Amino acid sequence: MSTQMIVRIDPGLKDHAGQLARQEGKNLSELVRELLIKYINERDMSAHIDDLWDRIGRQLSSQAALSDIEKAVQDVREKNI
Repeated sequence: MSTQMIVRIDPGLKDHAGQLARQEGKNLSELVRELLIKYINERDMSAHIDDLWDRIGRQLSSQAALSDIEKAVQDVREKNI
């Protein structure tokens, strides 16, 4: 179930964002929801950590060398910088 959130913004910003949303065939609420989801996905470290553990598990189950695991850790760290 959805819930409401009240946000105070400048009227000009709201109008401009609404215009851009309509150009994409969306309403302002859809645009804000998409932006919040993108923000969370980009900053939520738990998803990156879960991905790292999955990759390490796959590497270990295939008897990968320690250097392969270190490479996987380094790749994730570089991706999140």
